[in-house]
Amino acid sequence: MAVGDLRLLTGGDLRRLVPMADAIGIVERAYVELSAGRATVPLRTHLEAEGGSALYMPAYLPALPALGAKVVSVFPGNPTRGLPTITAVALIQDPRTGAPLGLIEGASLTALRTGAASGLATRLLAREDAHICALFGAGAQGRTQLEAVCAVREITQVRVVDRDPEKAATFARWAGGQPWIAGATVVAAPPLLAVRGADVIITATTSSTPVVAGGDVAEGAHVNAIGAFTPQTREVDGALVERATVVVDSRTACLAEAGDLLLAIGEGRFAPERIHAEIGEIAAGVRPGRRTPSEITLFKSVGTAALDVAVGSAALARAAARGAGQIAGIL
Repeated sequence: MAVGDLRLLTGGDLRRLVPMADAIGIVERAYVELSAGRATVPLRTHLEAEGGSALYMPAYLPALPALGAKVVSVFPGNPTRGLPTITAVALIQDPRTGAPLGLIEGASLTALRTGAASGLATRLLAREDAHICALFGAGAQGRTQLEAVCAVREITQVRVVDRDPEKAATFARWAGGQPWIAGATVVAAPPLLAVRGADVIITATTSSTPVVAGGDVAEGAHVNAIGAFTPQTREVDGALVERATVVVDSRTACLAEAGDLLLAIGEGRFAPERIHAEIGEIAAGVRPGRRTPSEITLFKSVGTAALDVAVGSAALARAAARGAGQIAGIL
């Protein structure tokens, strides 16, 4: 590749280059670096625009090494225009020179790294015998969330919930045909029946109000709450946060942006010092994970560019080695 060229990777390229099991391993290393203070990840910058918002997220991880940034746009009215609600692109740079190396389709990268984060959290926090999964949100995020959980636990039953029942049914049919589902039963279900007795609960929705109530969650369950990413929005209620052992991707980011926690704090049900650990601390062995079979564990993630840049850098390195993607000259 000549100086001034960029390698362009589509979502399809990304998934071929970085299978889910690999993504979980890359994400684990990035989280360890983040929690150890060896990664530079400023809080994301929000810009409000007419009809939506844009988020700018840079990161630098010297140990990997990885450098770059992701730009995400969230425009809720886009589906009426035939466009996705969320669009994104990640720029990966050479950490030695700062030169741009490539661009990666960001929605697929976000879905992959967010799924991998929940896969890691499930591996570290869910009971070993967890086999029933409740999934809230039948969108692109839900697909990689479910794949990641199936990569780390022997899931035998999946209950899919969506505000559009037909969308949930379509998702269930799609998931049932995936090779990684390993013969598990996948069904659309109403919220209460989906949660009842579930071992792993995933919330990957755009809801601004709780979709899971703490009183409905069984002892011993593990919850991955990944949809809400602003101080005013939440997918789980204060009762669940109060009951759970709370693990976060980043204390700083979650205490600035995670409405699931901030609203519970405002209700007097939670306090910042009750955050048990960052997931990177557990991965590094600095803090314990699940301590009892009856413990409810909650992984709250608002997302971090450290994961995008780590996974994106790995994808581009593999693409260069294999001649994958497209080359575009910019100079």
